[in-house]
Amino acid sequence: MPMTEPVPILQMRGIDKQFPGVKALDGVDFRLFPGEVHALMGENGAGKSTLIKVLTGVYDIDAGAIELEGRPVAFSGPLAAQQAGISTVYQEVNLCANLSVAENIFIGREPRRFGRLQWRVMRREAERILASLDLDLDVSASLSAYSLAVQQMVAIARAVQVDAKVLILDEPTSSLDAGEVERLFGVMRRLKEQGIAILFVSHFLDQIYEISDRMTVLRNGTLVGEYLTRDLPQVELVGKMIGRELAALESLEDRRAAAEQADAAAPLVEADGLGRPGAIEPFSLTVREGEVLGLAGLLGSGRTEVARLLFGADHAGSGTLRVGGVPVRLRTPRAAVRHKLAYCSEDRRAEGIIPELTVRENLILALQAARGWTRPIARRKQDELVERYIKALDIRPADPDRPIANLSGGNQQKVLLARWLILQPRLLILDEPTRGIDVGAKAEIQRLVVELSDGGTAVLFISAELEEVLRLSHKIAVLRDRRMVAELDNDEQLTTDALTETIASGGRS
Repeated sequence: MPMTEPVPILQMRGIDKQFPGVKALDGVDFRLFPGEVHALMGENGAGKSTLIKVLTGVYDIDAGAIELEGRPVAFSGPLAAQQAGISTVYQEVNLCANLSVAENIFIGREPRRFGRLQWRVMRREAERILASLDLDLDVSASLSAYSLAVQQMVAIARAVQVDAKVLILDEPTSSLDAGEVERLFGVMRRLKEQGIAILFVSHFLDQIYEISDRMTVLRNGTLVGEYLTRDLPQVELVGKMIGRELAALESLEDRRAAAEQADAAAPLVEADGLGRPGAIEPFSLTVREGEVLGLAGLLGSGRTEVARLLFGADHAGSGTLRVGGVPVRLRTPRAAVRHKLAYCSEDRRAEGIIPELTVRENLILALQAARGWTRPIARRKQDELVERYIKALDIRPADPDRPIANLSGGNQQKVLLARWLILQPRLLILDEPTRGIDVGAKAEIQRLVVELSDGGTAVLFISAELEEVLRLSHKIAVLRDRRMVAELDNDEQLTTDALTETIASGGRS
């Protein structure tokens, strides 16, 4: 008799979810089987978080259906989902560090008799639950006495204590070292043996291939496909996640010719063994005057962490940094600005624009900060600078007194670029400068990068779009799993396929 496929414990069909101006999920299907680890894969904005929030009742669905154990369900919120057997453990451990391990496992569900809390019963039951996960902890000790990895285990123990049928682990390994990850995977394997279905979200490809049985890939809110992990090579997975286009790129001859000149230019910024524990492993990198150095890699590979270290937004735990051949210690972004380094964050809303201020006020912000608030910029000088950069970057509408929150994403991005260009930086770090903007604004920003490079400004360019990185960069540094694994010349042999292969193989290809 042929073997029949097991029945899914969870099934989502035709899920639609729309927000103002954005369709976050478009007809997505997803299924989860008992006793499996199922990886949910996709780049930033692919719809992973939205799908989880729809499943757990944080968001209502606009269309589609959800079934748990063959029965239609619609949860009013995470608590209702948990009561039905769907528990979620998030990247940030949301437990009470000042309480004991046992109290955290049973918080809100403490065993009581005649209204009195049964401490012995609670501790004994907590020990039993932890023992089932092969964990031996002092359950009376404060949770704060244990490492983040152990706190993750306690969060999982709490999640399964409510007879969970489905366990969602959202980036649980992001702050763990290799030994802690292996310990977590041991717990996950025991839960599999108990028949619990695990939805696992991670950007670390090696971990996905080590622990998962099956994966679902999303891209731009749509379903790319469901695959058995053993049947999908890593290079194909990367291609499905980023949706690489194999069509010929625009001519790169001019950029490749310019690459030879850039390679002969003087080093501007030199990092040697620079790193930050838990964020990015030590790396060495040189950016030359007039060079566009691209950073390529999947989300979570460490691209932004490199940028923040070079700008002093994060403190390095190791290594040295030189600017213009002189050793420097960038303890703050202000120190980086003094050395003519500038940084446009990928999160322009949270770390870029000040939505309550006007275009004018946002545009002159960095220059005013560099001068100090006791030396205000004269209104005539403001008008001159604002008019020049609004015209140069074609910021629309050309109204300096309009609140920046009323501009489109592309025009907000142009204001942020203008803010830094006023300072005439020697190195401009651009983290996803074209994400979420229209084609016209994207082309203008790409043109600006080329012009800045031709004028002698060094640019560190970060983008998830490999075609864009190839089009603009003289050299490309490749990151994977928070390690810099390769540095490639942008010559005629470097294609999107070759770059994808390097990312997938971790530089081993």
